[in-house]
Amino acid sequence: MIGLGDRRYRIRGVAKNASLESLRVNVLVTGTAFEGSGQAMHVDTFDLYQQRPRKAFTEQAAVELGVQEDVIRGDLGKILLKLEALQTERIEGERAAKGKTLELGDEDRQAALELLRDPNLLARIKRDFERCGVVGEGTNKLVGYLAGISRKLDAPLAIVVQSTSAAGKSALMDAVLAFIPEEERTKYSALTGQSLFYMGERDLQHKVLAIVEEEGASTASYALKLLQSEGELTIASTGKDPETGALRTQEYSVKGPVMIMLTTTAIDVDEELLNRCVVLTVDEGREQTRAIHAIQRRKRTLSGLLAKAGREDVLRLHRNAQRLLQPLAVVNPYGERLTFVDDRTRTRRDHEKYLTLIDAIALLHQHQRKIQAVEHEGKTLRYVEVVPSDIETANRLAHEVLGRTLDELPPKTRELLGKLDTWVRERCRVLAIERADFRFSRRDIRDATQWSDTSLKVHLGRLAEMEYLLVHRSGRGQSFAYELLYQGEGERGESFLMGLIDVAELGSGSSYDDRRSGRNGERPGSGQPVVGPRSGVGPGLENAASAERAKGSSTIDISNAENALRRPLSSNGSYRRHAEGLLAQAAD
Repeated sequence: MIGLGDRRYRIRGVAKNASLESLRVNVLVTGTAFEGSGQAMHVDTFDLYQQRPRKAFTEQAAVELGVQEDVIRGDLGKILLKLEALQTERIEGERAAKGKTLELGDEDRQAALELLRDPNLLARIKRDFERCGVVGEGTNKLVGYLAGISRKLDAPLAIVVQSTSAAGKSALMDAVLAFIPEEERTKYSALTGQSLFYMGERDLQHKVLAIVEEEGASTASYALKLLQSEGELTIASTGKDPETGALRTQEYSVKGPVMIMLTTTAIDVDEELLNRCVVLTVDEGREQTRAIHAIQRRKRTLSGLLAKAGREDVLRLHRNAQRLLQPLAVVNPYGERLTFVDDRTRTRRDHEKYLTLIDAIALLHQHQRKIQAVEHEGKTLRYVEVVPSDIETANRLAHEVLGRTLDELPPKTRELLGKLDTWVRERCRVLAIERADFRFSRRDIRDATQWSDTSLKVHLGRLAEMEYLLVHRSGRGQSFAYELLYQGEGERGESFLMGLIDVAELGSGSSYDDRRSGRNGERPGSGQPVVGPRSGVGPGLENAASAERAKGSSTIDISNAENALRRPLSSNGSYRRHAEGLLAQAAD
């Protein structure tokens, strides 16, 4: 309430103004209009910075209170100056509090430093996740934690957690976010298309932006892609000039970099967004479900209650530790000797993810290494160096997470393929038949994997399109039978993602070309043998013929090709022509 002469001004809504460019308030003025006529009043809601609505309030209030317009105009000028000072003080105070680093006590600081100096820091992080009730998902937890650390780098990682409903993707994201200081993370359930453009200029800088469901950010996917790749958002928008009321172009900018984390149940995610992110898939196996059930039951016991009480201590320790991490530059002295698969253009982004993963590991271990400095153009640059163990850890993680993103199949489809391979191998062993002679229906797969029929339709369709499955029309009306062409290629540990240098070779002079993919019958860029179209017919037979020719022999073993021609399904054109060509070559 502000009193000016016999006039009283009640003002509401000042705190709702989040910007210094607007001062929209509700103003109620009361006074005595004429002697003996009682109290007069006028109320309106308007922006004090807008000349036209301010003039309209002045004219109407002067009429209601029976005073000159100059009196009300003068009152509003005094009120504007007073409210402007209060608003500036409030907003600048909020910004200072937001940007202020939390000061740690001596005890908290020492405990955090002991954690950061632990020689087995990564193993310690995994154990602390389990102490907080997150079982399994060892690689996902560690990659998520490192991605959170990467927010302090100039080009952070981005994470997409992909799984079916109720598999635990949100629990994994919440667990990772819980280890990050509250002031350095922002979480939303949904984002509108333009919302990111109008955030504070530095509200997201070097922070984690988490969105619960990718679907809730579908309209903002363009802004997310730009924020991840460019590290900055800029938009030109039309708005009113506060002085004249005329329309003019205003520019809004949001500074990065930002570490983005999303979860999704969608099978088909925006490809442009997906190739900017590291994809993590939740373990949906029976053993993991059993472990989750066990931890859920344990939470109801006395030991579970005590563990819950200690959970906050673990989280506070890690948050304090991350507060002590400095945003240093990372120098990789082995950078020019590192190798990566290069057969597809999208690996240009995946290679950057791999290098950032190495940088995040090095940054996390900064308190175990000497922080170095170099003078350059009058500035002092402080940095920490990568050591071979960082590269070794990154290679191990890359085989599991980046390997899946480089694969030609989506993660869930690859998971189904692995289950099918194991099941078909066992059934062929029990039935004592060749793999190529084994047929199965979708119902058989549903019974074996316990997957829903809807998911199987989608993922089996993908496998058929990519020629991992061969579809046959069965003798029962319009039903289909499947033959598994895939035979386990690319699932032998490190060969799943080829092109990464062996850490043991960093001190040797071995040539990259000697380790490149595409040699010895491997599929270019992946290190995996080419998937043979059928058992007994494929690149293996052709390689055998090449080997015989290299020895100077005029005899080629044609039994495999003859067997292929005698098969009931050998009428398939490409396979039959391949076998016939080899027989003709042998005859020559």
